[in-house]
Amino acid sequence: MEMNQLVVTNCVEFMEKMDENSVDLTVTSPPYDNLRDYKGYSFDFEGIAKGLYRVTKEGGVVVWVVGDRTHKGNRSLTSFRQALYFQELGFNVHDIMIYRKKNTPFMRSNAYTNCYEFMHVFTKGKPNAFNPLTDQTVRQGMEMMPFNKGADGVNNKALGKLNDAKTRANIWDYAVGMHGTTSDKIAFQHPAVFPEKLAEDHILSWTNEGDLVFDPMCGSGTTPKMAVKHGRNYIGTDISDEYIEIAKERVSSIQK
Repeated sequence: MEMNQLVVTNCVEFMEKMDENSVDLTVTSPPYDNLRDYKGYSFDFEGIAKGLYRVTKEGGVVVWVVGDRTHKGNRSLTSFRQALYFQELGFNVHDIMIYRKKNTPFMRSNAYTNCYEFMHVFTKGKPNAFNPLTDQTVRQGMEMMPFNKGADGVNNKALGKLNDAKTRANIWDYAVGMHGTTSDKIAFQHPAVFPEKLAEDHILSWTNEGDLVFDPMCGSGTTPKMAVKHGRNYIGTDISDEYIEIAKERVSSIQK
């Protein structure tokens, strides 16, 4: 299968032609309970999930960014049903991460404002790559630190060095909207764009240079763009020729 391409196609049919066990990482986001109009195209969840299992390498990762619809005070829980289906196919549910939005314009009248979506991380066995992102610690330098607590309940302390950084937790915060999600104005011609930093952080976490990153519903091309930025190969597909043209423009802008 040719790499570094953006293709107008039905992704289920396309994955049937891809090599088995060929993809290192998929970062994608499906339609959320028909909340938005994606040019009238239908969403074959089970077909996509089965295709992803077929093309993902042993040790490969799928990041499935998804939210739930709330209708008349009742959440759909579609995201959980989808996660269980991935598990039934043979994927491990390696992590259930949270994508928390720093700025949430939509307020609810009788419940707390929803400010997050899920990032389900599915793997075929143990991940081949994990490059943990780190955050700077608040306290650094030398400090008296407890090392042993005796039967009397007293902490014994010794001078120790605090680490400058620690591995990030699994709740990731991103600003959304212009200059948060992206600075590419053209991207917002797509109705649902996830932050470039979200795709970038997962690509850095679960792949190494030269690995293949796939997005079967690539929309405005955020995942391919971030793959190119960090020296990964990519394949992006979408059923809409309009969205693929947007994706091509965004990818080409970073290749210059």
